[in-house]
Amino acid sequence: MLESSLEFLKCINCGSKLELDSFKQDKEIVEGILECPKCNGQYPIIEKIPILWNDFSLYLSSRKKLGGKLYRLIESIKLKKFCKSSLSNISQTHEDRTALEERWSLIYQNSKSSKFYSEIQKNLNSLQKSNLVLEYGCSIGITTSFLAKYHKMVFGVDRSFFALKIAKKLSKNNLDYVVADFLSPIFGKLSFDLILALNVLELVEPMDFLKHVSKQIHKGYFVISDPYDFDRGINSVKNPLNEKLLRTNLQNLDFKITLQTNTFSHIPWNLKLNPRATLNYDVDLVIAKK
Repeated sequence: MLESSLEFLKCINCGSKLELDSFKQDKEIVEGILECPKCNGQYPIIEKIPILWNDFSLYLSSRKKLGGKLYRLIESIKLKKFCKSSLSNISQTHEDRTALEERWSLIYQNSKSSKFYSEIQKNLNSLQKSNLVLEYGCSIGITTSFLAKYHKMVFGVDRSFFALKIAKKLSKNNLDYVVADFLSPIFGKLSFDLILALNVLELVEPMDFLKHVSKQIHKGYFVISDPYDFDRGINSVKNPLNEKLLRTNLQNLDFKITLQTNTFSHIPWNLKLNPRATLNYDVDLVIAKK
């Protein structure tokens, strides 16, 4: 984690400024704990990645194998104790997402050459340069690292520790990543000039997410894309959106859809699952402005 990121991050529970207890540091904070002096909330930093989850035990409850891997990676005694305590406080073990998140991180790595990313970058180049940018569902950082070339400060948020570990390999002094839930107020009441959300609507209730993003943009752009593939069985969102409903709801939140994305689009997004299988999506892109 960049030490300068401390200026932007807030306690999830009470919105207060966080204090840093650093255990290992080079150009970045490698290991440490972010602590809230007001409500005593604690958030670990492991392998340069802050994990701002309301309850670290809850995060690990569906990633118990990841918890074991993190424990073995940690060097500092205090952070080891924190991780061990969090693992021991897991009251119920849900389906373990560790292997799934690790696998998808590799799939995204193998799919970086998809035309989808070049199309997105072309559209992003048409937008004005911003001071503060945020990407939800940034995964391995394909788009966030591109944005960091042109904008002052860029943050990427994702649930997958494995994906962000890959993203952190490309180090820049204006680019940082956080493990967090998409609806979590990790930036408090901070306003962004540009927010991206590429193909994430099946991971979060769409309307809750749109309202959350709307509060984070007072004046700026929201770039969102999706293939509208919501079939996730018991994990499916309750109220999916389609091309028309997405645009209508953005307009209801005081966004104006740009002329070039007012028409439904079909951008190819090809994901290489393995040497013999490819998942092909047609993705719709919307650029909205306040």
